[in-house]
Amino acid sequence: MEAKKTLDELYAANRGKDQYVAPDFYGIDDLLTEEQKLIRGSVQDWVKRDLSPIIEYYAQRAEFPQHMVKQLADVGAFGPQLPLEYGCGGMDYTTYGIIMQELERCDSGVRSTASVQGSLVMYPIYKFGSEEQKHKFLPKLASGEMLGCFGLTEPDHGSNPGGMTTKYTEDGDDIILNGAKMWISNAPFADVAVVWAKNPEGKVKGVIVERGMEGFTTPETHGKWSLRASCTGELVFDNVRIPKSNILPNVTGLKGPLTCLNSARYGISWGALGAAMDCYDTALRYSKQREQFGKPIGGFQLQQKKLAEMITEITKGQLLAWRLGQLMDAGKATPAQISMCKRNNVEIAINIARESRQILGGMGITGEYPQMRHMANLESVITYEGTHDIHLLILGMEITGENAFV
Repeated sequence: MEAKKTLDELYAANRGKDQYVAPDFYGIDDLLTEEQKLIRGSVQDWVKRDLSPIIEYYAQRAEFPQHMVKQLADVGAFGPQLPLEYGCGGMDYTTYGIIMQELERCDSGVRSTASVQGSLVMYPIYKFGSEEQKHKFLPKLASGEMLGCFGLTEPDHGSNPGGMTTKYTEDGDDIILNGAKMWISNAPFADVAVVWAKNPEGKVKGVIVERGMEGFTTPETHGKWSLRASCTGELVFDNVRIPKSNILPNVTGLKGPLTCLNSARYGISWGALGAAMDCYDTALRYSKQREQFGKPIGGFQLQQKKLAEMITEITKGQLLAWRLGQLMDAGKATPAQISMCKRNNVEIAINIARESRQILGGMGITGEYPQMRHMANLESVITYEGTHDIHLLILGMEITGENAFV
């Protein structure tokens, strides 16, 4: 294992190497406002300056760059679509999507950190919480003073969240929480967790669990081949005593977590597109520089076929994400429309990562280029927040009216 380096050493060695230029074959920039482009530029500048030089090192070491949390807050990546009165960004959903795209352009794990914080922790507190809960938690989460996580998935209940066994009983002004959640992004370092559990009547409720509550532990998940720069862990509740004031009062049932997942899936649909764009841009640049048989490999038909198909799928994905952003801003986006975009854009991203790796040949498996890291990360993205097949069934039910889940 490479010896641990200081951040200064990593920046000195790698700053300026990120030459990314976003592809825009259909002039989609013309559909964005000047403010949206300005925000995109500021996030892209931060990524190139402060994230790209260190991301490969942290991914290779399977280590979470914890100092990055405050920096993500500084660029407005935490809850940018939530109101200013709670210390958030007050931006529209299209801008939120653009920010997620720029983050995942560098690394899916980084986007996951921001996506969980904004859509799965801050959003449910904003949407379903009391005013006291909003003012207590949202400003600190937006500023990066606190890191949060979202507890829904259990060891035996992934795609079937209604089967969860995590539950609580009541004891005076408190509840007593027992159970476990797994595959939880941000868990090992989280200060708060929005946990979904069944109440004594068997109804699903959201509960804010705080670091330091006795019986609450967050063991880290090790040995991942994917999202290696993201921290993943479990949430374990062993008779955790929580004040009833930490229960989200304004939602009961699976509507709560599923509403949050729609917001997160929307962000993923933009984010995965960013990974695809990075792979394409890297492969295009490489194809112009790498020579074989006396000319750049970009001059050969098979490589041009790969690149032409990539930019076509990226362009379709860009238009799909942009239109979904318009629907989100208008309050008209349906869960099935979000599923379509998430499913399509993650699928084209993972295919582009694989095809672009082939253009790079052997160099594509090294850490000098991002293809293998993106490819491995996207294996997680295609599974979490609703698997590829589950989104297919959501679409199938929407267009046929028949429920194939049961």
